[in-house]
Amino acid sequence: MQHVKQPPAADRVYAHVKEGVLDRRYEGGTLLTEGELAEAVGVSRTPVREALLRLEAEGLIKLYPKKGALVLPVSAQEIADVVETRQLVEEHAIRKAVPASPQLIARLTELLDSQREQAAAGDLAGAAVTDRCFHAEIVRSGGNEILSRLYDQLRDRQLRMGVAFMHAHPDRINKTLTEHQEILDALRSDDPEAAVAIVHRHVNWFSNLARGDVR
Repeated sequence: MQHVKQPPAADRVYAHVKEGVLDRRYEGGTLLTEGELAEAVGVSRTPVREALLRLEAEGLIKLYPKKGALVLPVSAQEIADVVETRQLVEEHAIRKAVPASPQLIARLTELLDSQREQAAAGDLAGAAVTDRCFHAEIVRSGGNEILSRLYDQLRDRQLRMGVAFMHAHPDRINKTLTEHQEILDALRSDDPEAAVAIVHRHVNWFSNLARGDVR
């Protein structure tokens, strides 16, 4: 039997902590210690430090020497900042995507079909991941790697903010599906202004969180 090579230790720790923060297993205000994380993932402390530095750079945790890493709570300001930056990136990307390639249209159609199936099955977590893929596909279609990486970080942070909110507002998924269909229709019609207007409205709903309970 062929041995499956594991990812580097630091990558495993990074994925473990990031997943825990995004799915709210590690809530804001939780203090994570290097020893606990090393034991949980089965690695030494050196890769734990490397992974935590990456997560600090992404704004998910704050490192305190000799104490550990504090999972940063989501603030109303962070939500507002993420929404504003997403609007800048996505409105630029959707305008650049027109005229849309047949490959982009086919991929977005496939993702929207998947999201409909997940929503019908009540799989909100799966639908949230597919939602991220739908938007990221449009951003990636512009061919700007730096913008794509920045965008992936933004979507990760928004996913963390939105997990509880999506469960509190399960009806929101139907509106999301409708708006994704509208974005697709605008791309098919080569109508950049209609696409930009829909994307602006679609992303802006999230700023409602900044005016309410962000937990």
